[in-house]
Amino acid sequence: MTAVVLHEQRWGVPSGLPCVLLVHATGDTSADWAEVAAGLAVDRLVVAVDLRGHGESPRPGSYGLGELAEDLVVVADSLAAEQGRPVDVVAHSLGGLVACLVASRRPDLVRRLVLEDVPVPHPRDPRPPERPDGELAFDWEAVLQVRAQIDDPDPGWSQVVAAVSAPTLVVWGGPGSPMPAEHVAEMAETVADGRLVRIDAGHLVHARQPVVFTAAVRGFLALPG
Repeated sequence: MTAVVLHEQRWGVPSGLPCVLLVHATGDTSADWAEVAAGLAVDRLVVAVDLRGHGESPRPGSYGLGELAEDLVVVADSLAAEQGRPVDVVAHSLGGLVACLVASRRPDLVRRLVLEDVPVPHPRDPRPPERPDGELAFDWEAVLQVRAQIDDPDPGWSQVVAAVSAPTLVVWGGPGSPMPAEHVAEMAETVADGRLVRIDAGHLVHARQPVVFTAAVRGFLALPG
């Protein structure tokens, strides 16, 4: 497994507070975080990445969740070394699963974790996505491969989630979200130190309720301990 170098966008400047690493969902890019990043960057460095196959990052054609995690480990490791402390990770949907893999494999790199509308994966009926028309900001093959891994997930996901030791805030988008409420709640219950908050915005919480979402994240990151 060979990691690729991910494209980054940065807001703010280094401070005495941990850097925040933002990880987007399938079919999005680092630009999707712009409004939230600006709100978080008032007192710290904020870095958003394009996952492999998305935005300006390489499109190697292979999109295993483990590969996406290895790419993100490289970024988190570099930021932790640069800042002299672990990072805080805020991640949406697919990005949340990738962040869980990173936090379970390298607990030394993640101080706190925020998972936006991220359920523990369970088998589900495949729903073949329809490719949008025109040029895409991501590799369509990445969507197909990721969906296949989520529709028929590795049976070890519960163990992965249970190995996440970083204090974790799970943000559920409420009944408008297509993610099963019980599986999102399971995420908060399975991590070692989890809590669940509901923001009624559907699956795109940070995009539809950026002020409320950012306030919830800032409050969680500021908690003692």
